Amino acid sequence: MLPQEELSTRSQLLQMLKTQGNCSISDMAKAMGITEMAVRRHIQTLEREGLIRASLVRQAMGRPSYRYALTEQSDDLFPKNYPQLTLDLLSELEELPDGAQVIDRLFEGRRDKLENRFLERMIDRSLEERVAELSTIQNAGGYMTEWVSGEETGVYMLYEYNCPVAKVANRYRQACHCERQLFERLLDASVERTECLADGGTRCTYAIRRENADSANSANSGKSVNSVKSANSANSANSGESVNSTKSTNSAKSTNSAKSTNSGNY
Repeated sequence: MLPQEELSTRSQLLQMLKTQGNCSISDMAKAMGITEMAVRRHIQTLEREGLIRASLVRQAMGRPSYRYALTEQSDDLFPKNYPQLTLDLLSELEELPDGAQVIDRLFEGRRDKLENRFLERMIDRSLEERVAELSTIQNAGGYMTEWVSGEETGVYMLYEYNCPVAKVANRYRQACHCERQLFERLLDASVERTECLADGGTRCTYAIRRENADSANSANSGKSVNSVKSANSANSANSGESVNSTKSTNSAKSTNSAKSTNSGNY
């Protein structure tokens, strides 16, 4: 961890580049009242972190000099108010006659886009591998996740200790509902949320199970019942044929007997 004075110098350099644009080592050293060597040391660190970039500027006289500016990556270091902007926009949509339906479609559309983005990463993987990959995806999104294997218990657990969209999710629970649906689609499994940050929980907890085996058992049971019915039906049909055959035989015997009697009378 950097000493406080190191952090302070670093912050001052970043703020100067943010407000003044391209600066040279000499410009920064004079403005901050420190040596050029000290500025150069901080600049080298910021360059390695990808927060600033150097450009060579040729002059009419003298040697070319380097000037430094912030990169796009450094923009994340400065204050943002995206959550409030999102809430304001959603609030405006709520005022529309069909605002509630529009908001539902927005969250569902985001769910579908995320599914299309990540589904390929789940292909030809076991459930455990898919859960691990989902944890990686969520970690990259800032959810601070961890997961527990369910090979022995049959239940995998996924924990999210941070919610990057908490301010939105607290007011629009569609965010939570669509997240659970997204997980079910990506994992091709049953997903149950048992704890939620938006409900005051200490984390979002998901219990993940393979698709219910009862459905398969019911299907097999149905097949067995149908098989028995078919067999009984076939037996009944055969029995009917036997009875009919017996009746035919008896009928033939009776006819022949009658003929013989009539013949004797003649």
